[in-house]
Amino acid sequence: MLSVQFINENKERVIEALKIKNFDGKEIINEIISIDQYRKDTQKNLDNSKAQMNTISKEIGQFFKEGKRDDAEVAKRKTADLKEDIKTMEAKLNEVQDHLSKLLTEVPNVPHVSVPAGKSEDDNEQIKAGGQTIKLEGKPLPHWDLAERYDIIDFKMGNKITGAGFPVYKGKGSRLQRALINFFLDEAQKAGFNEVLPPFMVNEDSGFGTGQLPDKEGQMYHVTEDNLYLIPTAEVPVTNIFRDEIVKAEDFPIKYTAYTPCFRREAGSYGKDVRGLNRLHQFDKVEIVCVEHPERSYAMLDEMVAYVEGLVNKLGMQYRIMRLCGGDLSFTSALTYDFEVYSAAQEKWLEVSSVSNFESYQANRMKLRFREEGEKKSQPAHTLNGSALALPRILAALLENNQTPEGIKIPEVLQPYTGFDIIK
Repeated sequence: MLSVQFINENKERVIEALKIKNFDGKEIINEIISIDQYRKDTQKNLDNSKAQMNTISKEIGQFFKEGKRDDAEVAKRKTADLKEDIKTMEAKLNEVQDHLSKLLTEVPNVPHVSVPAGKSEDDNEQIKAGGQTIKLEGKPLPHWDLAERYDIIDFKMGNKITGAGFPVYKGKGSRLQRALINFFLDEAQKAGFNEVLPPFMVNEDSGFGTGQLPDKEGQMYHVTEDNLYLIPTAEVPVTNIFRDEIVKAEDFPIKYTAYTPCFRREAGSYGKDVRGLNRLHQFDKVEIVCVEHPERSYAMLDEMVAYVEGLVNKLGMQYRIMRLCGGDLSFTSALTYDFEVYSAAQEKWLEVSSVSNFESYQANRMKLRFREEGEKKSQPAHTLNGSALALPRILAALLENNQTPEGIKIPEVLQPYTGFDIIK
């Protein structure tokens, strides 16, 4: 979340910038500033009352020593009144602080100056396109038909076992899925990301720390009896490794990668846009997470974007990179680049990765700070993450774009992982 200090020092800038996200922040920003001033005034009065009570308490002892019992009794009544005032002010201060904290969670992150205006994904800005144009002969089959023909993914079986959005991978489909996971993890480690295997469920504090709670509570699977949430992405547990931590500036950049299954309730409506692997309730993903110095976080964002671009190039994908407009930018992100790969069979672009800089927004929620060498004061770090990569649509595009009359060819970089070069 934005800090109160940042809002106080940049009021007009925050209000104007939030308009890019189509968020009218004037009223809530003014309320935050007003409540914060009331909090400061109350704290000042509380401190003065405590100081006054300490002074009078010392005087009481002196009065008794000097035999001034009446003066001591008067002073004792004053301290009793001050104690009641202090109790009232402390309760009010806690109430005000809770209200202020709640308001701060309702304000989105300020978008980066490069974020274009817009209301939806239709207004996103293409910044680059690459890869070889995919051209298939005849009438290519979509991946759900290929999955059935080659018996590698069973959507009906998944629906029987669990429900829609939970496919069963079979045979070479399973091996191809595992090959992609291992390939992405190996590539991440080569790029300096340290692998971790985090829990697949998180507590409420972790969900709040990265911004999924309360903003996306309805999209997460909730284990009510234990008050735990199935993770929608490895971003949540991995970034929360650093919750309530003070890291050393000399350790930057701190780079982690993790494979996890991901669980999301918002599978969407019926139709071709969500058919097959296009949108699932459970899917596999390899995530990259970085904690970085604020002065270098955008250089790191560029590095992470280049890294993901390298992955799609190695897989032989036709792709484009989109800078998200304000209306499509997430609540917590300052700047996000989406990667889309082209599906020649579906004749559409499929989103396979989002790479984002959250600046200090998540760090403020998590109390993640860093300290420069030799400095006593700490400050919020910047956090970044990206899908590297999400598997369902990558797999869909791989199956569709590599289909031939002989079978589905496997990209060369994956063959050492699959142990085969074609699915017949």
